Amino acid sequence: MEKKENHTNQQQQKMCETAHSNSDPPPDRLVRVYADGIYDLFHFGHARSLEQAKKSFPNAYLLVGCCNDEITHKFKGKTVMTEAERYESLRHCKWVDEVIPDAPWVINQEFLDKHNIDYVAHDSLPYADASGAGKDVYEFVKAVGRFKETKRTDGISTSDIIMRIVKDYNQYVMRNLDRGYTRKELGVSFVKEKRLRVNMRLKKLQEKVKEQHEKVGEKIQTVAKTAGMHRNEWVENADRLVAGFLEMFEEGCHKMGTAIRDRIQERLMGPYGQVVDDEDEYSDDDSDEYYDEEEYYDEEEYYEEEKR
Repeated sequence: MEKKENHTNQQQQKMCETAHSNSDPPPDRLVRVYADGIYDLFHFGHARSLEQAKKSFPNAYLLVGCCNDEITHKFKGKTVMTEAERYESLRHCKWVDEVIPDAPWVINQEFLDKHNIDYVAHDSLPYADASGAGKDVYEFVKAVGRFKETKRTDGISTSDIIMRIVKDYNQYVMRNLDRGYTRKELGVSFVKEKRLRVNMRLKKLQEKVKEQHEKVGEKIQTVAKTAGMHRNEWVENADRLVAGFLEMFEEGCHKMGTAIRDRIQERLMGPYGQVVDDEDEYSDDDSDEYYDEEEYYDEEEYYEEEKR
C-alpha cells in the first residue's frame, strides 16, 4: 500500500516539475505542436482550429493525429469517411506539417516523448473520455501545463452537415438517381423510387403553373394600362379567376398523384399482399426510415457530441 502511494506521489511530483519547466520556449526555437481529432467530412471549422494551432507560436511545427476507424467506431460512432480518406484530407490542409495516423484516444507522456511534442492544442471545453480512462481526454496535458487553447467555429460541425443531408434526404436521393446511381446503390426500395419520381414530376408541374400565373399577372397589368381601365378592377377579377383555377388544378394534381401511387402499389402487391419484386433487397416504403412529405429522422443519432 505504501509503495503504491509513493509511486503515485512520484508521478504527481514529476507532472508538477514538467509543468514548471514548460514555460513558453524562445521565439527562435521550433515548437512542436500537436492537435488531434476524427476530422470526418473535413470542413473549414477543422481548418480554422488547425490554423490557430499552427499560429500559436511564431515558429511552430504542427503535427496532427487522426484516430483510425476501429477506435473511432468504438468510442464515438460510425464515420462517413474511412480512415484513409480522413488522413488524406488532413495532408491537403496547408496548416498541417505532418499527419500521425492511428492516433491514441487519450494522450499520455509516452506519446508526447515519442513524437517530441511540446504542446497539445484543442478547445478548452472538457471532452468526455468514452474509454473510461478519465473525465477529460486532455486531462493529463492540462495538468502538466502543455495545453494550448483554440476556439471552435460556431455554426459548422460534422454533425450539422450530416443533419442537413438527412433533412433533405429525398432531394439528394433524386439528385443521385438522375446522375445515374441505382436505387440499390442508394438503399432505396422500388416503391420508394417510383413515389419519389411521381412527387418530383408533380412538383415541377406546380412550379410551371406558378410561373405561368406570374406571366398572366404581368399581361393583365399591361392590358389594363392599354385599355385605360382601373388597375385594381382588373387585378381583382384576374386574381379571383386564377385562384379558382389553381384550386381546381391542385385538387386534380393531388387526386392524380394518389391514383398513380395506388396503381403502383397494386401492381407491386401479389395475391397475399407481398411485393412481387423478387430482386428487391429492401423493404416496402411504408417501413422506410424516411417519409416522402415529412422526412423523419432521429436527432439523437446524429447530434452526438463532436470531438475536436
